[in-house]
Amino acid sequence: MITGAADDDPSGIATYSVAGAQFGTSLLWTALLTWPMMAAVQMMCARIGKVTGVGLAENFRQRFPRWLLLTFVIALLVANTINIGADLAGMADAAAMLSGVNPRWFVAAFALAISWATVRLEYKQIAGVLKWLVLVLFAYPVTAFVVGADWGEVARATLVPTIPRSREEWAMLVAILGTTISPYLFFWQASEEVEEEKSAGQSTLALRRGATEEELGLRNIDVGVGAFFSNMVMFFIILTTAVTLNRHGNTHIETSRQAAEALRPFAGKFAATPARPLTPLRRRWDGGRG
Repeated sequence: MITGAADDDPSGIATYSVAGAQFGTSLLWTALLTWPMMAAVQMMCARIGKVTGVGLAENFRQRFPRWLLLTFVIALLVANTINIGADLAGMADAAAMLSGVNPRWFVAAFALAISWATVRLEYKQIAGVLKWLVLVLFAYPVTAFVVGADWGEVARATLVPTIPRSREEWAMLVAILGTTISPYLFFWQASEEVEEEKSAGQSTLALRRGATEEELGLRNIDVGVGAFFSNMVMFFIILTTAVTLNRHGNTHIETSRQAAEALRPFAGKFAATPARPLTPLRRRWDGGRG
């Protein structure tokens, strides 16, 4: 569940929000495409970690030439650096909305805090916090039902795929696939299996190596549920922004603040800071409510 929720990170939420705001419900069908794809890849990674007792990086080191390993590591470093930068920027924007403080300060503060926690805290402590933070993502499904949607249209857009008709729509499809099936999740999933075994007392490689059919079956269920949750949230992010931002003509969002507007019908003033000037979309909503 935590790994699935990690896929709906700030950069992922921004991507799905742009998809819903710009193209409405036309890309809802991608959730049915990415769910089995994500589940299959994550299941493979989970089985690798469970059976070998080590993460993906160590498996690569043992089985591939050094030059190929370095290629993988450098590619992952570049992808993760860009992804982390986007996530920190999104977190900083959210904190700035609530506090009014320059987001640049929050970028540094969050980077230092997360780095410290990753190095100093145990896996169980971090996982214990993250599992409760997962609940925040349910705000999107709730909002979709609160604001109302044409569920007949939603069903058609979900079950009947439409071929992208423009360069921008093709680019968005690639962006959705890329942000949903992310490289860091492969390493996360395999390492998480190892950490779970360590927390259960299997501290040596000999104790961790190997897995029964029952254990692998439970992993399949676990990963399948997590992948479903991740793609369900993705589906409702696209739907929420489609029935709020796109419906009201705000089809070009570029910042986390604009994406947060999609939650305003549910969260009210807590979706975005009321201290800033109203955007055209907020003026329309506020005027409609008197």
